[in-house]
Order: sequence, then C-alpha cells, then structure tokens
Amino acid sequence: LQRNKFESLSKVSFMTSHMKSLKYLDMSSNLLSHDGAGVQCQWTESLTGLDLSSNQLTDAVFECLPVNVKTLDLQNNQITSVPRGMAELKFLKELNLASNKLADLPECGGFTFLEFLNIEMNLILTPSANFFQSCPRVRELQAGRNPFKCSCELQDFIRLERQSGGKLFDWPAAYVCEYPEDLRGTQLKDFHLTELACNTMLLLVTAVLLTLVLVAVVAFLCIYLDVPWYVRMTWQWTQTKRRARHDHPKEQEGFLQFHAFISYSERDSVWVKNELIPNLEKGEGRVQLCQHERDFIPGKTIVENIINCIEKSYKSIFVLSPNFVQSEWCHYELYFAHHKLFSENSNSLILILLEPIAPYVIPARYHKLKALMAKRTYLEWPKERSKRAFFWANLRAAI
Repeated sequence: LQRNKFESLSKVSFMTSHMKSLKYLDMSSNLLSHDGAGVQCQWTESLTGLDLSSNQLTDAVFECLPVNVKTLDLQNNQITSVPRGMAELKFLKELNLASNKLADLPECGGFTFLEFLNIEMNLILTPSANFFQSCPRVRELQAGRNPFKCSCELQDFIRLERQSGGKLFDWPAAYVCEYPEDLRGTQLKDFHLTELACNTMLLLVTAVLLTLVLVAVVAFLCIYLDVPWYVRMTWQWTQTKRRARHDHPKEQEGFLQFHAFISYSERDSVWVKNELIPNLEKGEGRVQLCQHERDFIPGKTIVENIINCIEKSYKSIFVLSPNFVQSEWCHYELYFAHHKLFSENSNSLILILLEPIAPYVIPARYHKLKALMAKRTYLEWPKERSKRAFFWANLRAAI
C-alpha cells in the first residue's frame, strides 16, 4: 500500500486486525501520523514485517506498533527519540531509524532482542558509549553519516568501536567529524586527544601541581635573590622621599651638603679614621665627607639617615672588603646609592678595594655589587707606601 494517501496509523492498524495471515505490510511514502493522546491501535498478531518509512510519524509511533513485529522500518520520519516505557517488542530484530532527528543512540529497554540497528543520517553529535551494554544482542550498528562532534565525549565511542569487534557497519569511511570546523572531514579513527585533555580531575590535579611548583620556584628565587628585602627597601626609599618633600620642600631643590658619603664596614673603621678621613679632609683641596658616626641626625631612623646623607652628597665612596659584604648596613647603603645612580643618571659611585674579594665570597644578594665591580673601575689600596700618594691624588680627582 505504498505511495497512497493514508493518514491515520491507528486506522491502518484496525484495518489489519482481521487479516489473520498478514505477515508483511508496506505503508511507506504515505501521509501517516499518530498523535497518541489515548488513541488505541490493534494490529493483527501475525504481522512480523512493517515498513512505515517516508511518512510523518513522530515519537508517538512507538505507542502504536504490532507486538510481534520482527522487522521495522521507520526511516525518513520526524522521530526525535525512542521514549522509555514503551510497549515491549520482544521479537524485534531489525530496526531502521535512518534519516530522522535523533540526537543519540536509543536504549534497548523495549526491544531486548534487537540484532540490527540503522541510525544513519540523524543529528547525533556524540553517541553514547554504553550502547552495546544496553543492547547486548546487537550484531551490527549502522551509525555513520551523522554530524559527529569530535570532542572528549566522542573518545569513549571511538574506544567502543575497537572493543566491539567490527560491529560498526561501514567503519571508518562513514564516520567523519563535522565539528569543530578545523577537524571537519577527519575520520573518527584518526581523531585522538590525550588523557590529560579529557580527564577533568587529572587536568585539575596537574594544574594544581604545576601551580604549586611554580609558586615554590618563585618563592625560592625570591628568597635566593632577596626580593622581599629589595621591595622593603624600595618602599622605605619612596616613603622617606615623600616625607622629605612634605616636611622640607625647599631642601628638595638639589641642595648638596657634602662632597662624599663614606660607606664602610665597622671592622674597617680603623683604616677609614686613620687613613681616609685625615688624607681627604686635611691639606690642599680638602673634601667635606659625610660619616655616619659624625653626621647622622639623632631621632631619625638609620635607613632615613642613610638616604638623606646619600641625597646630600655629591659622591658615594664604598670601601670594599670581605668585611663589607658581610655587613647588612653596607648593603643598605650600596642599594640606595645604586638607586640614586639610576634615578638621577649620575656618576656618583666611587669604589675603593681595600682588600681583595673573591667572587665566591660575595653573597647572591650582592648581585649589584658584582655587576658594579665587573663594569666600573675601582681604586685599589696599595700596600706599598710609595704608591699611596698617587692613590690619594686619583681619589681626589674622582671626587
């Protein structure tokens, strides 16, 4: 009865109810529909083959099917899903649902003896991976020519194909990625994603571990390079400068009170007091030096005094020795003098090497001192008395 104008599936069912020998009925290419809504169907019990392809049937068709049917063709209709709780089709072995609007593979709850399923050319993006568990008797599944979305969810279905032992019909030619755009045309067998990309928990754990490692590395570098110390010193520098501008705005006009500020370790104070200060502050072309014991202002913090003395001095003289690199306050003074060197673009540093310093003796936090000693010329204190007059002449010239 194909290619006629039958409209009601329930009327067709009642039409067959008295045909006791009818086994196969072809109702394809008609105008059949079934709205359910309590409408009863009564098929002849002898009917085992039914072709309802190319009609206007929806999901409700599963409420109006012959109970003994073995071969059912519902191709090219408007079916969007196979409803759960439908009447059991215990004898159904072949089901054709091609060219409908199904979004996933159906479960076999209502037809547990199904052996062949055709679900080609539907709207399946990511088919369920548990299909063969739900339908253990299925020997062949035709699911190609669907708009597959190649993503992590599809990985399980591809893995299922390998485990199914060739149950997917027309594999791999008919199974091609449609989405995303950059993978369009790729066969599913050639699509692979790493376990890390698809396992959210693994990805989260990896991200947390990498973050912890990164934090640990940054923390180690901060401690090794003494970053917190530099941040604290920069903060104190800016605070001192701000207070100075607020309390003494007229003094910020570039007033210089000393020719040079002396930075040295307390262990080298004997040389500074007996050699450096007398030779520079006395005689011809005397130099006005700033020494912390003599010129620091009582009441102010040590850091504030250091900054003020460096600011008020034309030059900063650093007496370098193994004792110098072990002194915390010498490090402060070197930092602020170095800061002034770059902030004012001036040539204000003078380095005096009182005793040789082996590079490995200089701590890592003194990387600025290492850089200065590598790039700048420094004056070496001569052991021979005959050369000291030349040393003082060079130092005065540098100032």
